[in-house]
Amino acid sequence: MKVLLIASTGGHLAQLVALRPAWQDHDRHWITFDKPDARGALADERVTWAYHPTTRNLPNAIRNLGLAWRVLLRDRPDVIVSSGAGVAFPFFVVARLLRIRTVYLEVFDRIELPTLTGKLCYPLADAFALQWPEQQASYPDGVLVGRAM
Repeated sequence: MKVLLIASTGGHLAQLVALRPAWQDHDRHWITFDKPDARGALADERVTWAYHPTTRNLPNAIRNLGLAWRVLLRDRPDVIVSSGAGVAFPFFVVARLLRIRTVYLEVFDRIELPTLTGKLCYPLADAFALQWPEQQASYPDGVLVGRAM
């Protein structure tokens, strides 16, 4: 299976890295930012660096949309898995258009209020995973999977 893993650096990336048993035996490709923590955590992985920052940065949102088209048309992953943040949204939009399956994991540290990226990706995701029962109030069709870390 071809898996595209997408996460901003920091805690978002750490949560996907913590899921190593779920992805380690698959053909995988990462999308994240060129930051020291990503270089260390993904030293032996195939990585494409996304444009940073993404928060309220329209030029980089457009660049990441173009990146999403290029990567998804070239690689055609079977599934995209993301824990956010903003870098995930353009990929989920393009994945929906290309009929590529998507899984979104809402982050561990947002218990009672949804994240902006979670709200944007929720209607696009084929599966929406929650780490806390309280998150179900924001995402009623989400599936409680428990802590990723």
